[in-house]
Amino acid sequence: MRAVIQRVTSASVSVGDEVVGEIGAGFLVLVGVTHDDDEAKATKLADRIAGLRIMDDENGVMNKSVVDVGAEVLVVSQFTLYGDASKGRRPTWSAAAKPEVAEPLIEVLIAELRARNLTVATGRFRTDMAVALVNDGPSTLMLEV
Repeated sequence: MRAVIQRVTSASVSVGDEVVGEIGAGFLVLVGVTHDDDEAKATKLADRIAGLRIMDDENGVMNKSVVDVGAEVLVVSQFTLYGDASKGRRPTWSAAAKPEVAEPLIEVLIAELRARNLTVATGRFRTDMAVALVNDGPSTLMLEV
């Protein structure tokens, strides 16, 4: 599994005119799933996201996690994280897991984040989503398990 984490002051995801997920301060997490991913990897990724210390402490130093500061998380599925354009200008998506494999693993990730007492909003799987965010810092990291 692969995730791009952006520390945000706010973020939302819409499908058409409907806002389907929205958070205040916290992490926007774009998540991609590949063929050999499983529930253990989803759990490990949730641990890494929840424990990632890029939230500011009382001195303005990135030293706290979203759990530590009670921040929120917006999880959005993003199969294009496994796009490969190394052989030209048109990417291939063959490394991305099929939706029927990816969706349950993203649901495990979401459940694991919620089990860590995080407020988690989500996008809507298999839809054309519009993501809006205010990047804080900007601070953006990539994790892979």
